Amino acid sequence: MKQAVILITGGAGFIGSAVVRHLIGNTGHRVVNVDKLTYAGNLESLAEVSGNDHYHFEQADITDRPALDRIFSLYRPTAVMHLAAESHVDRSIDGPGEFIQTNMVGTYTLLEAARAYWSTLDGEERSSFRFHHISTDEVYGDLHGTDDLFTETTPYAPSSPYSASKAGSDHLVRAWQRTYGLPTLVTNCSNNYGPCHFPEKLIPHVILNALHGKQLPVYGNGQQVRDWLYVEDHARALVEVVTRGVAGETYNIGGHNEQRNLTVVQVICDLLEELAPERKTAGIAVYRDLITFVKDRPGHDARYAIDAGKIERELGWRPQETFETGLRKTVQWYLDNENWWQRVLSGAYKLERIGDK
Repeated sequence: MKQAVILITGGAGFIGSAVVRHLIGNTGHRVVNVDKLTYAGNLESLAEVSGNDHYHFEQADITDRPALDRIFSLYRPTAVMHLAAESHVDRSIDGPGEFIQTNMVGTYTLLEAARAYWSTLDGEERSSFRFHHISTDEVYGDLHGTDDLFTETTPYAPSSPYSASKAGSDHLVRAWQRTYGLPTLVTNCSNNYGPCHFPEKLIPHVILNALHGKQLPVYGNGQQVRDWLYVEDHARALVEVVTRGVAGETYNIGGHNEQRNLTVVQVICDLLEELAPERKTAGIAVYRDLITFVKDRPGHDARYAIDAGKIERELGWRPQETFETGLRKTVQWYLDNENWWQRVLSGAYKLERIGDK
């Protein structure tokens, strides 16, 4: 793909900011970051690219059609990468309405804005345009065997309001491809981790709780299995898909790193023993002493595991990080970037947002 203008929704979020940093740092493409800046959007995760001439930020809600029409008309993107979503399972259980509004109504609104814009294009501009929808492996439900893997044709069986809303958005994207001919791509990824991850998610939550001497809560018996994908590996995969993927296709993206939740917590504790032994609070001999088992989450899926063979065969992508190397980098990043997460925990990161000034 020649120099592209890529419109990224949710570019101030965890995965979105990694994609923006990768595009600006490693390609010649221009990026338009469209983000509402909810609690999970943090412009400080984009500090290294914010002054780049190829980067543009627009604070907007994906349910706001006039705002989207203005942005499409102004920047004339060659591709859309749709990452904006509510994504926390526990939050979806407590308040599913926001997930339906953002993940389904927002996706519908974005699809319609993209379709209206695409219909004005001619020739190469029209044929090369892509709408890339980034989704999750949670739409498939869970796996109970030890050898089964999610493939691109696995039937959908979502378990939570979050995964149901993402499944609904996936169906909308595919329907717009079939009904209207909009050239779409869908990717479904496994659990991401890495730098700039909002502290409510498992890995950063455990790291920061351990550094503060707080309990490390593990749902149920901790035997739930997840396939862990380092976020920078995921960013590389997403750029491969949007620039080289075949319209109408789905690509599963996984890290080849299945781990039980309890094991993840224990490995983090062991890394902190090595990298930050002096940070242990009084009264605990080792970080593992902080592990506490709590009541399991309603509808908790037992196992996720991705077959990422298609993207490897067709686009040549494979993760560069193993679970061990990626988790070590992640723990070290949180140790080295205390100002970032302290500002998140205190809420200070919200005060410098464009819409809050």
